[in-house]
Amino acid sequence: MAKEVMVEISARHLHVSQKDLEILFGEGYTLTHKKDLSQPGQFACEEKVTIVGEKGQLKASILGPVRPETQVEISLTDARSIGVVAPIRESGDVKGSGKCKLIGPKGEVELEEGVIAAKRHIHMTVADGERFGIKDKQIVSVKINSDGRSLIFGDVVARVSDSYALAMHIDTDEANAAKVGGNCIGEIID
Repeated sequence: MAKEVMVEISARHLHVSQKDLEILFGEGYTLTHKKDLSQPGQFACEEKVTIVGEKGQLKASILGPVRPETQVEISLTDARSIGVVAPIRESGDVKGSGKCKLIGPKGEVELEEGVIAAKRHIHMTVADGERFGIKDKQIVSVKINSDGRSLIFGDVVARVSDSYALAMHIDTDEANAAKVGGNCIGEIID
């Protein structure tokens, strides 16, 4: 049985706390739902902010809903281009991570930590994990076949919970390395 998984490209984005959202967009502000994402309850928002580093800046979309802590997820190429540190981490692991300034239409937030390059990962339900023989936090490899740039991604962390839907997330650098222009199918090989 092939262990196939949809592979999605996770472009630069950020998750914001309510406090930071109100600083950036104004008191009492709520996120504007643009479209649902593959993970239950997650959605892309209309709102964008500017991420500022020592060498430059770039725009990024906010993903909702609001979270307890603000977190910026960018590729390593993005990090180098604007001069910020972005350690490779799982989402939510921001202690001691990179810093930046965020600029919104109503204000600015100086993040002392919170900038990461997201560790490649697979979200899956408990039933998916049982079917594939994979446990939460297990590290696996995933093969992506493409024309001239097929690649095996190692160090893929499995995130197993019934609050997830089956999908692997890679960033834009990883997608470019495998010549993936949109969603594709990957095969978990170990």
